[in-house]
Amino acid sequence: MKPIKIMTTSLADIPKELVEAYDITVFPLTIRFGDEEFHDQVDLSTEEFFRRLRTSETLPTTSQVPPNVFLEEFKNTLENGYEIILINGSSEISGTHRSSLMAKNELGSEDITIIDTLALSYSCGMIVVEAAKMAKEGKNKQEILDRIEDMKNKVDHIFSVETLEYLKKGGRLSATKATIGKILNIKPILIIKDGKIELFDKVRGSKKVIPKMIEIAEQRGIKRHSEYICIAHGGNVEGLEKLKKEVMNAFQPKKIITTEIGCTIGTHTGPGLLGILYMRDE
Repeated sequence: MKPIKIMTTSLADIPKELVEAYDITVFPLTIRFGDEEFHDQVDLSTEEFFRRLRTSETLPTTSQVPPNVFLEEFKNTLENGYEIILINGSSEISGTHRSSLMAKNELGSEDITIIDTLALSYSCGMIVVEAAKMAKEGKNKQEILDRIEDMKNKVDHIFSVETLEYLKKGGRLSATKATIGKILNIKPILIIKDGKIELFDKVRGSKKVIPKMIEIAEQRGIKRHSEYICIAHGGNVEGLEKLKKEVMNAFQPKKIITTEIGCTIGTHTGPGLLGILYMRDE
């Protein structure tokens, strides 16, 4: 049986220590501020990204991992005797999944499996890490794929943004709704449904955001006393600490993993994001 290499992209927002611990290959997406081009979380940290985003008059642009980048890494990995499982973030948000399929088709290898999780951030990342753990333990390909499929059906995302301005700039929200939301101090609560960002609920005022997120997580079947729950932020360390305390009190997981939202999601949500990413109890 060949060893298995687990791969993903920077859409998965996996903390660096976990990437290193489980030898995960991460392909960075590209972000551009005007004429400056960066690779997500390689030569542009999330801290610097959100600093630039707050001061930029126009939205940066992001682009998918090109097929030739996948192709080169696939070739090298196969030549070293590995099978490959590439676990992608939602194809509804980024064209990277389609790009990776083009590279696979060019090689025509049965030793490459590509999966669209229809998830974002660490809801995708937790699937990647679990698969990498299993690969490191010597589990076979089918065992890993079965676990991935099970997790795909259980991962969930609940998050909120500080302002509607970036959703408006990115074409995810009309200017009229964004203006009304600003006047009324509306804070949206968002989820991922069928791979797309959707409005689930809303509250008036920042103080109500975390209690509402906790309430929604309970309604949607978050596991109490689970191995871990992930909480995420986009340039919002202060909010993250408050969220961590409330999640621990409400659900008492054995561990809380924290992660930062990367540039692709952050471009459209803006700074200030808070999220709870977890496995539903089914």
